[in-house]
Amino acid sequence: MTNATTDRAPAHDPAERMLRFHQPEKVLRHLGPAPDEAALGALFGLDPADYRRHLDRFDERNRAAAAALAAAPGSTARLAGLPFRPGEHVVAVGESTTADRLSWFEILRHLLPEDIRLTNLAVTGSTTTQALANLPLLAFQRPDWVLCMLGANDVQRLDGIPLVAAAETRRTLRALRDLTVRRTGARWVWLTPTGVDPGRVARYVHFRRAGLDWAAADLDAVAELLLAEPDVTVDTRAAAHGHWEEDGVHLTAAGQQRVAAAVLDAFGPGSARR
Repeated sequence: MTNATTDRAPAHDPAERMLRFHQPEKVLRHLGPAPDEAALGALFGLDPADYRRHLDRFDERNRAAAAALAAAPGSTARLAGLPFRPGEHVVAVGESTTADRLSWFEILRHLLPEDIRLTNLAVTGSTTTQALANLPLLAFQRPDWVLCMLGANDVQRLDGIPLVAAAETRRTLRALRDLTVRRTGARWVWLTPTGVDPGRVARYVHFRRAGLDWAAADLDAVAELLLAEPDVTVDTRAAAHGHWEEDGVHLTAAGQQRVAAAVLDAFGPGSARR
């Protein structure tokens, strides 16, 4: 597969990384209409013009990644195999891997026809419990499809203790799916957590100071849980492997492109479409 992005982004100001993974407007919905770009930019220490330039650069990189995927061998058949139809609404639920402004979902946005609407509800740091609490917002979107990647934050460990117990993760994931489908009739697609690089996680100073850690076995357990569900499940682990940022948790832009390709493959010719 051709990569439109390098596996390591060049050094940049901290505001760009913060802006890449955080969208304050998503967590301030209860305060009313979304703040304008001047207010949002100020949260990152950016004036409105710089804020817009950052967003435009993210969008350009997503377009380039989408163009590379569209030009790859077999892409015509893979894109034709996607089940989304004109007029449908596709909604993503997840954490930072999906909230990332360079995420697989944002790349997918540029691969689908304009008459298919895409809404990204993912929130950085979200656990399955928090996602379940936001079920009314998800149902309000009246989705035809929900693409859900959750569970990575549940298994993060604080001084060795998982943030959410495995049984609770299982319960909330199934409740989120069952209640959403009951309310909206949406079709559900799971994406497994992408895994981590334990060495980078252990070396990352901010995680060490906070007592945070992730174990690959915990993430694999979530993945196997999802793969056992009756819905379509995209196993992202092989695609993402080796494509982590310096923290060992977040994906590089190239890794995100590979996850987007895995989504296409899950519906392409010869796929099981479980």
